[in-house]
Amino acid sequence: MSLIAPDFDESVIVRAADAEVVGRTPTTIQLLADSSATGGALSTVRVSLTSGADGAKPHHHAKSAELFYMLDGTAQLLSGEQVVTAQRGDLVVVPPGLAHAFGAAPGEDADILIVITPGVERFEYFRHLERVAYGKVPPASLLEVQELYDNIFCTSRAWDDARSAQS
Repeated sequence: MSLIAPDFDESVIVRAADAEVVGRTPTTIQLLADSSATGGALSTVRVSLTSGADGAKPHHHAKSAELFYMLDGTAQLLSGEQVVTAQRGDLVVVPPGLAHAFGAAPGEDADILIVITPGVERFEYFRHLERVAYGKVPPASLLEVQELYDNIFCTSRAWDDARSAQS
């Protein structure tokens, strides 16, 4: 087991009014603290999803664990080949290398605090996702940056089945 020694010596304080928001309804992402702000300790965002919206397709991180804390609402989360329904106050932590995905549960909204540790510089990844959503760059461009952001896409029949059941 290795210990990550974060390299920062002042508290990180992010006021909600100052946090950058990317995306638009039904999926918005509030960029809270990137790896560079926390000395590599973590990266954190808040994702708000409405009306059963998808959050992230199946992927894994080779180097980081990902924590999902449900601030409000109900979400479906893929963890390996298990699809978990999480509600306000629930916590799911996915270890490095394990496939995961998330979206608001069918017909529901979800407000999720997401923490990746150790941190990976990710804010630019979320800005890239926004450019894809707005048609400024093609979706295939994500494949070119998956290693850079430690966001390796994969497939999951369990996830596809769970999400298609909501249609």
